[in-house]
Amino acid sequence: MGFPANGSSASDKPLKFLIYGRTGWIGGLLGQLCQSQGIDFAYGSGRLENRTSLESDLTAVKPTHVFNAAGVTGRPNVDWCESHKVETIRTNVVGTLTLADLCRDKGLILINYATGCIFEYDSNHPLDSGVGFKEEDTPNFIGSFYSKTKAMVEDLLKNYENVCTLRVRMPISSDLSNPRNFITKITRYEKVVNIPNSMTILDELLPISIEMAKRNLTGIWNFTNPGVVSHNEILEMYRDYIEPNFTWKNFTLEEQAKVIIAPRSNNELDATKLKQEFPELLSIKESLIHHVFKPNMKTPVA
Repeated sequence: MGFPANGSSASDKPLKFLIYGRTGWIGGLLGQLCQSQGIDFAYGSGRLENRTSLESDLTAVKPTHVFNAAGVTGRPNVDWCESHKVETIRTNVVGTLTLADLCRDKGLILINYATGCIFEYDSNHPLDSGVGFKEEDTPNFIGSFYSKTKAMVEDLLKNYENVCTLRVRMPISSDLSNPRNFITKITRYEKVVNIPNSMTILDELLPISIEMAKRNLTGIWNFTNPGVVSHNEILEMYRDYIEPNFTWKNFTLEEQAKVIIAPRSNNELDATKLKQEFPELLSIKESLIHHVFKPNMKTPVA
């Protein structure tokens, strides 16, 4: 095969990234990062489930690496997937596998932005225990159809040695106006649950994903900042740094279940593997303050 061994540095050949997900949040940010770093890139125009259109993209662009930030999460949320199962399968399963398969044929590494919402706290990984799910653990959460398709495709992608699977969770960025931002979502909810979770600070981790491509890393990676943070802890930071009069109401998981169609995943992912590769990686609470709240600060913090 044409792709290098896991973890070897890229050759002297200039980088050229092919990115899928132009209209998505992560796909858009990736393009901005490539521009700021002077990396040559192009967005794919083909539909993931259309193998011929993907082949045309690969032939035209001749990339060194491919990034998949396309996928169906559902609008306004994953409940959409419960009533659009075929559409969800077409993109999240068929499309992702088609792209991985084509990249393998061409000897290309695929950086695939996946999800960590395929686990939930259990007796071996209890809430507040600090014991997180590792990369090799088998998903135990299929409460939503979205998560079910994501767990299915992750399992199949294990067989593709050219794929780097990044388990993203509850993504957050410094753009507090973006409706996909987890902070923006919970500040707009009428009520929120209060459960510690692993989360992904995109401002810190998306540049790391570009570095992972440069290092030709493959396999499954828990793509979250180390540690956990709860909804209330985030909203307290939001109040302290952004909006001093901000208030919110909590409700229980049982009460939440009455207003959503599909259950939601709550978990801690073990980020040891990523931290070993990138020792500068900040913990979730440090990253929130450094990358999100301080740059947006409107309130002097005592």
